[in-house]
Amino acid sequence: MTIANSLFLNSMERETQALARGLRRRDPDLLDRLIEQYQYRLLRYLLYLTGSREAAEDFFQETWVRVIDRGHQYNSKFKFETWLFTIARNLVIDFRRRKTTGSLDALSEPGEGQPMAEPAAPDNLSPADLAAAHEESERVWAALARLPAFYREVLLLRFQEDLTLEEIAAVVAAPLSTVKSRLYRGLSELREKLETEKV
Repeated sequence: MTIANSLFLNSMERETQALARGLRRRDPDLLDRLIEQYQYRLLRYLLYLTGSREAAEDFFQETWVRVIDRGHQYNSKFKFETWLFTIARNLVIDFRRRKTTGSLDALSEPGEGQPMAEPAAPDNLSPADLAAAHEESERVWAALARLPAFYREVLLLRFQEDLTLEEIAAVVAAPLSTVKSRLYRGLSELREKLETEKV
């Protein structure tokens, strides 16, 4: 390991330890910064899980309440977003279990809720490029929406939220081999759905 890598890891470790201390103290400034930093990513993730803007906003609020109430449980050896997404996911699953006997697999079945929101396009594209990008984006989101929830979730955590496979395993509470398998199979199914649509 190089000196630069070692310094970087020490700096990250100090930051996560400071974060853990702030969460234990319920530091309001820290909580404001965290909400500002993660609000878009958390809401987007909840939209993917629920397929409903209203439900996603409710779970968004409840997730931050849990962060405040359970800040003392944050383990500084994990990234904050891994812990945050785990809390959000568990809230959705717990709600589903109370409502039905379903699990995450039952979320966002075709026809349930509203369509998933798609990300905004970059501002620096020409109108023709924007139209083409929008059309392609709609195709991908429509294909993603038809994937089973457990594939869709892993794909979104990996490629949209940029979590590592180990972090995804922590969020979804599954072995690393299961995450790898879901990622591979999800990509295969997504590719198949996109190729089928071209025909």
